[in-house]
Amino acid sequence: MKNHVLQISQTEKRVYELFFSLVVVLFILCTAYTQFNPMLLVQNSENFWTFLSEDFFPPTLPGAANLTNIINSVFVTVAMAISATTVAAVLAFFVSLFSSESVSPVPRLAKFVRAFATFLRNIPALVWAFILFSSLGIGTGVGFVALSITSFAFMVRAFAETMEDISQDCLESLQAVGASFPQRVAHGVIPSCISGFLSWFLYCVEVNVRASTIVGMVGGGGIGLVLFSYIKSFKYHIAFSIILLIAVMVIAVDLVSGYLRRELNK
Repeated sequence: MKNHVLQISQTEKRVYELFFSLVVVLFILCTAYTQFNPMLLVQNSENFWTFLSEDFFPPTLPGAANLTNIINSVFVTVAMAISATTVAAVLAFFVSLFSSESVSPVPRLAKFVRAFATFLRNIPALVWAFILFSSLGIGTGVGFVALSITSFAFMVRAFAETMEDISQDCLESLQAVGASFPQRVAHGVIPSCISGFLSWFLYCVEVNVRASTIVGMVGGGGIGLVLFSYIKSFKYHIAFSIILLIAVMVIAVDLVSGYLRRELNK
């Protein structure tokens, strides 16, 4: 059996060279515009490693009472992410029925619903947390609402795209025999899209577990708020332990969610 070396045509080579040249030029222009000097970062890296090695290492566990509070905050963070995603998924399902032109009883309304979802999605959860902080104060309510808004907007678009793949023959057959809109949804949309809906839901849970930590640091409660309090108190050794705990939490959620999504796609 002969080994063939994959060769790139001259046209493809020129395209790649042009692309990488464009990336280099954009990098130079952006660093000049932002007055960011990468060499200063290299020169000051010693201060970073000194701070990391002396202030963060080794990780230190707090007392029993504080450790219990930290572990409880981890469960609060996971619960906040799951509950916010669940509420957002239920609302997104009903709204997405009107954002898919192939399913919506009012197809002309689909573009406006998608535009509204896109607007909400383009505002990060961190910004929503800052907006809600002034009205709701510090607590899990801020994190829950902020995550719910961004998750709702994301899943409206995701669910709508999933419903676009439904066979039109199925929906047209149901409509031909006189099925109402709720009946078409119950017997046509849900059976065809349930695995896709659940996959997007699990993916959103993964994203929200990570996002809930960031949102918590600005007043959304959970482990993020606890971490920020230790950082403000200059207790970096304990803060590093919390960071490691957050990493374990995120990895565990990703593994469970990934396994469930693989099972759904079988």
